Amino acid sequence: MKLFTFYLTKTNCKTPGTAALSVALLFLFLFASSLWADNKDIKTANRIISTSPSITETLFALGLKDRVIAVTDFCKYPQEACSLPSIGGMINPSMETMVSLTPDLLIHASGNQRMANNAKSLGIQTLQVDMDNLAEIYASIKKLGAALNCQESAEKLLLRLNEGIAFYQERLKSLPRKEVLLLLGDSSDPSRDLYAAGPGTFLNELLNLSGGNNIIRDSPARYPKLSKEYIIEKSPEVIIEAGPKSDLPQKEIDLRIHDWGRFPTITAVKNGQIHFIGADYILIPGPRLLKIIEQFSKAIHPEIFKSSMSLQGTP
Repeated sequence: MKLFTFYLTKTNCKTPGTAALSVALLFLFLFASSLWADNKDIKTANRIISTSPSITETLFALGLKDRVIAVTDFCKYPQEACSLPSIGGMINPSMETMVSLTPDLLIHASGNQRMANNAKSLGIQTLQVDMDNLAEIYASIKKLGAALNCQESAEKLLLRLNEGIAFYQERLKSLPRKEVLLLLGDSSDPSRDLYAAGPGTFLNELLNLSGGNNIIRDSPARYPKLSKEYIIEKSPEVIIEAGPKSDLPQKEIDLRIHDWGRFPTITAVKNGQIHFIGADYILIPGPRLLKIIEQFSKAIHPEIFKSSMSLQGTP
């Protein structure tokens, strides 16, 4: 390892521009497989790189923060994760940075074949997980618990999630379900086409658990683009705009609601049921899903919060 560090440092100092990068990468690919040759047991991996916010939040929720050494630019929670080195983006991370951190495990989404191939070329162990819907979130928590030897923590996390969902289900079971439109991100001009959460998404599942029926039933697209004519025809009872870009000052919210007033036949517009949820966790499938259910439930059935507090201790 000392020889490797010395060589890489000297190469970068003496060889300008892309030539240095090419030489360094060639060296990495030739020798990387030997660097991690002894790291065969995932259970004892203590230099883990996470490649998505969902994975990072799950690892920390499992109590593994001391074993995580790097995350991505998009991993903003919990606060401790923000102080860790970043490998860059989720799609095109810096392989040089990754190698320099000498990880013994890389955890990534199973659909990221490029990541898997690059890690394999460098001799880095990988673990693949999927967290695109509720079943996959639960399965990934179990998989990580088994793979990283923290089954007890995984069971406790799953129990907390199940109890949280049951908490809201019990309070919502006697209430009528409402037709809901869940819009994503920037929708400052409701007169143009808007993107929404559709079937097959974790947001659609959480919307259902929160007492809502998604007005988008049969779309082949998971996040379809909707026209104003479609929204007028469906006339949802509740409109929710969710995502970091919906974290707006009240003045901007008032302007957007005023813009929706151009479509007075929509039930949600008529009854003033337009809500903005700007929390960063809204679009992240993971252990903070109970907070998403709470936010959706407040928008769809606020009456359940008048006589009872939200679940305490949610992640």
